[in-house]
Amino acid sequence: MAEAATQEQTAGDRPLVRFAGVAKRFGQITAVEEFTLDIGEGEFFALLGPSGCGKTTLLRMLAGFETPSAGSILLDGEDIVAVPPHRRPVNMMFQNYALFPHLSVAGNIAFGLRQERAGRAEIAERVAEMLALVRMPDFGRRRIDQLSGGQRQRVALARALIKRPRVLLLDEPMAALDKKLRAETQFELMELQRRLGTTFVIVTHDQDEAMTVADRIAVMDRGRLAQVAAPSEIYERPNSRWVADFIGEVTLLEGMLAEGAIETVLGRFRAAMPAGGRKRDTVWLALRPEKLHIAAQRPADGNLNAIPGTVFEIGYRGDMSIYKVRLADRSLMKVALANTSARGRASFGIDDVVWLSWPPEAGWVLTR
Repeated sequence: MAEAATQEQTAGDRPLVRFAGVAKRFGQITAVEEFTLDIGEGEFFALLGPSGCGKTTLLRMLAGFETPSAGSILLDGEDIVAVPPHRRPVNMMFQNYALFPHLSVAGNIAFGLRQERAGRAEIAERVAEMLALVRMPDFGRRRIDQLSGGQRQRVALARALIKRPRVLLLDEPMAALDKKLRAETQFELMELQRRLGTTFVIVTHDQDEAMTVADRIAVMDRGRLAQVAAPSEIYERPNSRWVADFIGEVTLLEGMLAEGAIETVLGRFRAAMPAGGRKRDTVWLALRPEKLHIAAQRPADGNLNAIPGTVFEIGYRGDMSIYKVRLADRSLMKVALANTSARGRASFGIDDVVWLSWPPEAGWVLTR
């Protein structure tokens, strides 16, 4: 898995951050195993995976709060494993923000500079700069308990950025926000990162969040890299069934490779052949719901793959409806259909017989 995961890394000839063979063990438990990854200067990089996959442990090792059991962590070519946290040009924004309730907004933002005994004039100038950066110029004297959740997040972000770190680490920074505010904040973070040019490394278990904000994503599974690539590459061309299933929704049809097609119990479907694939190899055809077309009749276009089924369930999501269609082998295939009607009514009903179709290039063939 680790060997395949490194194929799409494009952090440049000399990355800003390099994890080289890093492992972390807590007693008999291995949290991170043989982890090698490059992160480029100015990247917005995401570590994505389920709970317990090791992503936060990696972030804490980069920050200096945990020490690797093996391997090296390099920042701009220098091994920083032995460098204490306060000496690293790295800062971390915690999931719970860790703001001081007895200090004002300005006091919270200035805390790091005061610890370094910076002068009053410099502190005042830098605090004003940070307040303007996070669009809170008139909030310096407010108490923390007078702020909304989104405003507290901005204060925590300003406090993390005031020391001008080379790398900003973000540990589930939007987990406490409601869905709408979280979506708005994601774009604000992207804009801020572009303006500063600072390398951001975000840890999240939210696939949509990682896909939205990141230039590249490292998908992790049980302490190892599953795949690292741009969001579109991971979504459109996952390197395994696990990644395909973890990122978004997918139907996986098992079959055997044939000449330009995959033979399954449901029929023969044309698809692009995987590199190195051989006839009669077991493979899986990955189909995303939005790539499928649903109709009452079999499509007349003979170039399309087509399969009949019966509508089993319908889920309404506002902008689209999700159909679960039961196939001949009793398995279910998901189809996403945009709700273009003003009334948003589903085009088909439960138990309707339908045809699902897709062009050969819409599917992605997986060998593992």
